[in-house]
Amino acid sequence: MNLMRWEPIRETDEFFRSLSTPMFGRWPQLFGDNGGMKVEWSPAVDIKETETEYLVEAELPGIRRQDVKVTLEDRMLTIEGERRQEKEVKGEKTYRVERLYGSFCRSFMLPENVDEKAIRAESKDGILDIHVPKLKIEKKTPLQIKVV
Repeated sequence: MNLMRWEPIRETDEFFRSLSTPMFGRWPQLFGDNGGMKVEWSPAVDIKETETEYLVEAELPGIRRQDVKVTLEDRMLTIEGERRQEKEVKGEKTYRVERLYGSFCRSFMLPENVDEKAIRAESKDGILDIHVPKLKIEKKTPLQIKVV
């Protein structure tokens, strides 16, 4: 028989993460692998599709574009970066901190019909837009075969 340590706070954290919906954002993970206190966060992302492209929009307020890295490997689009906490100013007191800081990473599997070499990303007003163009595939019309 194996004994397991009961950690009610960790279980509550996992419960709320499972209930998390996109409407309310992603619930931050509060614990690390070894039970130590660690807050992990990730930006909210919208994914849209038009006839010509997929558009990935990530909310990254307060993050400089130099602190964001977008990569593509084996159709896996990855957005990673870090939101750095402001340095304390001498003589200034902080009464409340609600924003989450630290590193983040989000990955999305792209479909096969994308033009990988034409993907572009731009950052403006705290929103990272990643444009993923679709390959132009000609629609084939069925070939009518005459029955004799």
